[in-house]
Amino acid sequence: MQTRESLAVARLATTLLAALALAFALLPASHAAAAGFVGMTADDLLFNAGPYRDTNLALQRQAGVQTLRVTFDWAGIEVAPNSFDFSNYDRYLREAAANGISILPVLYNPPAFQSSRPSGGARRGVYPPADFAAMGAWAARLVDRYGPNGLLWQGHPNPKPITAWQIWNEPPLPFYWPPKPNARRYLELLRVVGGAIKARDPSAEIVTAGLPDSRLRGAVRLTPFLKALYKGGGSSAFDTVAINSYAVNARYLGKLVGTTRKLMNRIGGRRDAIWITELGWCDNGPKHRFCVGSKGQAKNISASLKLIKKRRRAWKLHGFVLFSWRDAPRLRPDEWGYHTGLLTNTGRKKPAFKAFTRGVRGL
Repeated sequence: MQTRESLAVARLATTLLAALALAFALLPASHAAAAGFVGMTADDLLFNAGPYRDTNLALQRQAGVQTLRVTFDWAGIEVAPNSFDFSNYDRYLREAAANGISILPVLYNPPAFQSSRPSGGARRGVYPPADFAAMGAWAARLVDRYGPNGLLWQGHPNPKPITAWQIWNEPPLPFYWPPKPNARRYLELLRVVGGAIKARDPSAEIVTAGLPDSRLRGAVRLTPFLKALYKGGGSSAFDTVAINSYAVNARYLGKLVGTTRKLMNRIGGRRDAIWITELGWCDNGPKHRFCVGSKGQAKNISASLKLIKKRRRAWKLHGFVLFSWRDAPRLRPDEWGYHTGLLTNTGRKKPAFKAFTRGVRGL
């Protein structure tokens, strides 16, 4: 027999459950489709629609790929002032979604009429925009199209909206922030563009550019660049720190990411996540510390994935991106990064392919 008090409690519980159900029903369904943990770079797919892309997307799905990191080339989208061509990206995102694969976009490369590149004899490199607000407006347009409840997903049976946005790539390198890397200015870009994205989708994840620990001439090392971001109040401008964590082997990978995690905890980023947005080795090519042979490539991938699985929670990892899916065509001058694929440039599976597919199980 129920007492008056127990009936009241039961009615209250029923009311609360109904309210929670209504709240979840009102949430955009697409917010449940966050970017997957297992990522891949596959630049060859963006402009190769048709059987080639269909075959490779299906193979990636079978191999365990959950997210593709894709450069969203501002210059290739805004082809003239206020004139936009989204057609290639529209098709690519729909086809990736049909294979259950999410997209992590890298917002990058302003068109000439939006670039800060000085006229006449300017040094080579990808210059930041002259007006950060203009890039913010472009980013907001992308959210309206590809984010939760975006135009692209209207009527799509299996939407995979973009919920995380990476702003720029490798600003500590002079080539990607000429004429000289400047953490304070990059942080300003993060604030403006990230703020424009959050205005459209408050739950969006703002990811920093991939930050390498490069020793190239003119580069700013990872630790001082990250310290400068946090000193400027960076934790309010982003949710996740991305590392392009090239390392000679898994042990050095663990040292790099572990040291970065401890640094973030100490300087104000304890609550911020980490995303490894580039990781890989070449099997052949020019002599380089990251060229380790076919067996070495497979061994390093296997050991790194075991380490990532073990340290995922301690590092607060939101995901990793292997570089890359397929070797580039034979180009000159040759570079080690052209040989990092799980597949050769003719499509043959390397030993690294098996190491990857085995290693991502359970992640």
